[in-house]
Amino acid sequence: MGALATLAGSAGMQIIEQILSRKLGDTGGQLATQVLAEIAKRAGIPVEQLDQAAQDNPKQVIDAMRATEQMSPEVVALYASGLQLQMAQLEAEQTEPLWMRAWRPGGMYLIFFLWVWNAVILHVANAIWKTALPPMPFDQLMQFTGVFLGLYMGGHTIKDAMAKWSGAAK
Repeated sequence: MGALATLAGSAGMQIIEQILSRKLGDTGGQLATQVLAEIAKRAGIPVEQLDQAAQDNPKQVIDAMRATEQMSPEVVALYASGLQLQMAQLEAEQTEPLWMRAWRPGGMYLIFFLWVWNAVILHVANAIWKTALPPMPFDQLMQFTGVFLGLYMGGHTIKDAMAKWSGAAK
C-alpha cells in the first residue's frame, strides 16, 4: 500500500494518498480497504496485485485512482458522518445515569449466572454438601430469558408490530 500512496501523492491525488497512508479514516483501515477495492476494480486487476501494478504499469493505476478520486469526497463525507453519529451516540450514552446503561450487561450476566447455576453449579454444590436444593424450573428460566431478550433486542420491533397489527385490525 506504500507504493500506491506514494504514486497517488506524486500524481497529485491528496485524498487518495491520505486514505491509503491511513492519515484519513479508521485505524482498522475499512475506508482504505474500500478505496483499494474500487481502484482495483477500475484498473481491472485483483487487489493483491495493485502494488505490483503500481510499479509495472503506473499509468493504468493512476487512471484508476483518478476515476476513484472523483467519488472519494462522497465516500469520505459518508464515512465521516458515520463516525460523527457513533461519537454522538457514545456521548449520549455517557450522559445517561448508570442504572439506565447497566441493566443490559447486568441482565446478561444475571441470566448467564442463572443458567450456569441451574445446569452446573447447583448440582455440584448438592453433591459436595449432600444437600437437595431444588433447581429453578427450566420453563420459568426460559420465560425470564425470553422476556429479557424481548426487552433488550426486540422492544421496538414488538412495538412496531403491535402498532401495525392494531392499525390493521381497525
